[in-house]
Formats: sequence, structure tokens, C-alpha cells
Amino acid sequence: VVQFLKGGIDQGFENPVQLGQNLHWIRCNLPRCIDTPHLDPEEVRSLVDLWQQTQAVILEKKYDLVVLDELSLAIHFGLISETEVLSFLNKRPRQVDVILTGPEMPKSILDVADQITELRRSHQP
Repeated sequence: VVQFLKGGIDQGFENPVQLGQNLHWIRCNLPRCIDTPHLDPEEVRSLVDLWQQTQAVILEKKYDLVVLDELSLAIHFGLISETEVLSFLNKRPRQVDVILTGPEMPKSILDVADQITELRRSHQP
């Protein structure tokens, strides 16, 4: 599980948390969670490094399933290119399942999805 916009716990790609035998949890190596498209250069570099490392791991077929949490928001904020994500999804190994999460998923990405699941809040507390 790769969380692109979560930070705050010194858990970059070099420090994944292992949850069980085969589940690794990785966050962006940032001192805070990203909630705005306005990042300083170090934050941008950390996010880009995480995206590049994630692509490499998927291409290596290290995992059968990879969850890219809040990738749609990283795209929406302009931090990761929609075109680059589409290109990567088209060249990924077909035996690696990739799950993208987040609101406002671009239609171009939905168009290439094998399956779409939509969750929405039906009750406000």
C-alpha cells in the first residue's frame, strides 16, 4: 500500500512498515500530510521519488497487488501527471493488479480501468 499524500511519520520508501508477512505500507517521506497543491521543492522531490520507486517496484513484479492510495488527488493537485499515470498503467505487467484510490479520478483513467468501485457517504453525522 503506497500512500502518496500521507506523511508525518518518517516512513518514506526506505522505511516501509511491514504489516504481516507480505504487506508493506509506504508513505511519502514528508513531515506532514499533503492537502494542497502548493509544496516546497523538498516535498515535490519526495513525492516524485515515491512515484518513481513505486513504478519500479510494479515493473519488477515484486508484488501481485499494489494499492496507490489517493493517487487521484496527487493528479488533481498537479503533482503527478495524468498522462504519465496513463502511460504507466498501459505498460505495467498485466499480472500485477493495481488499485487506484481517491476522489475525482480522471475520466481518462476510469476509461482504462478493469473495474470501478465507487464509495460515497450516504449519511452525514
